[in-house]
Amino acid sequence: MSELSAQSILSALDEDQAQAAQALRGPVAIIAGPGSGKTRTVSHRIAYGITTGVFNPSKTLALTYTNRAAAELRLRLRQLGARSVQVRTFHSAALGQLQYFWPQITGFAAPKLLTSKRSLVAEAANELKLGLTEGKLQEVISEIEYLSYTMTQPEDFEGSLLAGKLPDLVARFRSLKAERRLIDWEDALLLCTGMLRNEPRIMAQFEQQYRHFTVDEYQDISPLQQALLETWLADRDEVCVVGDPRQTIYSFTGATSEFLLSFPARFESAEIFQLNKNYRSGQDIVACANGLLPESPLEPVKTTKGSVVFTEHPSAATEADAVVAEISRSSSPRAEIAVLARTNSQLAGLEERLLAAGIPFQVRGQGRFFARPEIRQATMAVRALSLADSGQGLEVQLAEILRPLGWSASITQTEISKSLNWFFDVLEELGDPSLEEYLRELDERERSGHEPVQDAITLATIHGTKGLEWNEVYLVGVNDGLYPISHAKTDSEKAEERRLLYVAVTRAKQRLVISSLGSKPSSPFMKDLLGSHNP
Repeated sequence: MSELSAQSILSALDEDQAQAAQALRGPVAIIAGPGSGKTRTVSHRIAYGITTGVFNPSKTLALTYTNRAAAELRLRLRQLGARSVQVRTFHSAALGQLQYFWPQITGFAAPKLLTSKRSLVAEAANELKLGLTEGKLQEVISEIEYLSYTMTQPEDFEGSLLAGKLPDLVARFRSLKAERRLIDWEDALLLCTGMLRNEPRIMAQFEQQYRHFTVDEYQDISPLQQALLETWLADRDEVCVVGDPRQTIYSFTGATSEFLLSFPARFESAEIFQLNKNYRSGQDIVACANGLLPESPLEPVKTTKGSVVFTEHPSAATEADAVVAEISRSSSPRAEIAVLARTNSQLAGLEERLLAAGIPFQVRGQGRFFARPEIRQATMAVRALSLADSGQGLEVQLAEILRPLGWSASITQTEISKSLNWFFDVLEELGDPSLEEYLRELDERERSGHEPVQDAITLATIHGTKGLEWNEVYLVGVNDGLYPISHAKTDSEKAEERRLLYVAVTRAKQRLVISSLGSKPSSPFMKDLLGSHNP
């Protein structure tokens, strides 16, 4: 631990954050609104617990929902001198425990990780002559993952694309995995849960290893992840959960805010803290967010109003032209500008116009970075390191592997060399990982779509933007049919669509441009946005 004192750790927090950071024993829930300094509070709470002697850093496990959140929390803790704290996503933690304990139980290495289901599900579908197109294949993969996360039997799942054929496909997919000794990421969660529950000796080892738990983005946890968390805790209650029901937007993956909302009922001694001061956005932007969810208002901290602009365009083409024209005139750094949409199809026209204008951009959430030939080749080469240990440090081995693929340490680098730098960046973020930990992190980043940030405009669907922020945000196509999406029929589905728009609005720091198409009906949410706006 560094020379940071307990008082200096607390002095960096506001009063509400400091109160939460000082609650170190027993069950704690922190309800943290967007831009309220959630990661700062969590990192300082852990550092404060270590400094005061309540937490043992090597016995503290911080769990996050996304790989990007894990990297950010890891960095914050390092800056506070708390390097020994383990920060993992649920998936990475479960896989690591499987790989460590499995040989002790079976005498064999854990099954190999299937990083992508696509080829195996396609093989199973072809055997069953289901004739799935590429688009339908991806939908079916999402259904299979939903079954795992919600622990639902295939025959009990309603509304499947395959109707009564889904159970057969799932059964064949699972048998193919078993035949080839493969597990997917959801299997890692399930098998880890079963291993710890059924092997008292292994569970005793785990209980000795970890005592204090922190769970980030708890509103997005699935029943399967909750089952694993309850297994990790056993009969202990040294857990701090952090989340925001206002930002629950992943129900289609099995996520639910019920576990966060019921936390006080499950832990009668729980302390509950509210963080509602928004440090991120200008006052007008916060007002828009509060217009959408007035029952849980944020308190703006910035004294500046910010800039909220509402525009209407005749067509999607003219909207895209207008957005690109504004971006070309903007003085903000390119990495501080984002165009957000409800669906991927809305981004196609923007891609074409940005290309034509010579403005660099990156599309988040589509795995394009990991599909680059040099990244694929490098990833396979790095995985091969596990077959033969040269005895050299990982950084030296990486340099030897990546040079033939186009990497160079020189100041002037090609685009390929710049992209290959990512492998060194990940290594640096992890500190001094073992090869096994490093490989697990690479797999996890590909699974979660954690691509490196580039000096470019960001194009993204809103679902891929949690935890991110930009100076300028352009929110396009805010019309009925997209906000809410046309297939949202029930009150709960429409409420989630409202929360999704709330997340989009709260990504903006200084400028928010909300555009719609005059040729389509206005979004029913627009009146709440407009009503909160003071020109």
